[in-house]
Amino acid sequence: INLNVMPSSNTLVFCTDNNTHNYREPPQFITSAFTEFGKWMDGWETRRKRTPGHDWCIIQLGVPGLIHGFDVDTSFFTGNHSPYISIQAGCLDQEPPFTLEGDRTGMAASDSQMAAVAKLGSEVWPELVSVSQLQPGYSDCCHNYFKVSFSRRVTHLRLNMYPDGGIARLRVYGVGLRDWSSVSTNQDVDLVALTNGGVCLGYSDAHFGHPRNMIGLGRAANMADGWETARRLDRPKKLQADQRGILQVPGWEWAVFRLGHPGLISSVEVDTNHFKGNFPDSCRIEACTLTPEEKAQCISSRWNPGKWRVLLPPQKLRPHHIHHYGKMELKLSHPVTHVRLIIAPDGGISRLRLWGRPIPFTATLASKKWTVYKL
Repeated sequence: INLNVMPSSNTLVFCTDNNTHNYREPPQFITSAFTEFGKWMDGWETRRKRTPGHDWCIIQLGVPGLIHGFDVDTSFFTGNHSPYISIQAGCLDQEPPFTLEGDRTGMAASDSQMAAVAKLGSEVWPELVSVSQLQPGYSDCCHNYFKVSFSRRVTHLRLNMYPDGGIARLRVYGVGLRDWSSVSTNQDVDLVALTNGGVCLGYSDAHFGHPRNMIGLGRAANMADGWETARRLDRPKKLQADQRGILQVPGWEWAVFRLGHPGLISSVEVDTNHFKGNFPDSCRIEACTLTPEEKAQCISSRWNPGKWRVLLPPQKLRPHHIHHYGKMELKLSHPVTHVRLIIAPDGGISRLRLWGRPIPFTATLASKKWTVYKL
């Protein structure tokens, strides 16, 4: 996921010159757009530096987590892109007591702002990307990718431009990671939430929308913000239902998630918001506990067969509706690490919530003998 565009709390903490934003939309170029300071550019562009030093900014990630890579996008900055950058990372135990407010176009940071940000000691933060050259913002070379190997949780970034120039977007790719030491074992949390470290590890079909969308923040903005599959071609010519009204079909679609933390699931929410004529007829959820080695084997075999056990038996779904399932419906009373959502025959789900309590992962838990559930 892009840790820098989640709409939770991504914040520009500081910049040496001009201001920038953590834009969610792709950059654009408007030929006629000018301000009193010159050409308007969709991104962060500093003034031509005429003093010693270089420009830099500090960004608070929308989702703290483990970073695997960056895309430094210079789109449309063809004669004014920053020629070199570097990126540093920090993990702060609390938010800085200051942020930049208002439009600061044409303005440099004040002495008092420089003094305040100096207390963060960002100049000595670990370096994730060493000084590297950027390509200009032409369509065939504007995406500058950097792979990162860094095993520590990150909450803030320092983006250095050498010496000045423009960057359209900074995309930060990684996995959300919560500080679980601050979470009580008696506190119910959404164990599969993207912000808590939930990850989609596999799926059968994502024709209209990726299943990772289901673990995003809040309710879905539209159908594109959920998981939607193509219509299955093995649907019977004439549909039939059982006594519960659940259609009897030969095929289904599935998505597998690793929980952000092993836990005991006590309630489930399946939201079909926006899916009114294309919601699944039914769903069920399976769960299991896997070691890292077992997970690797399951990925290579596309998760079938596996150690799956029924968490939620088949349930009839409704369009554009939040479905709640509690202890009366759930059949599993053991901690798990992975879940598989199965929909039949096809369709769309906007959100999946798995509420429960985090449980310490132990070798005993990993080796527990489950009853194998086969599709």
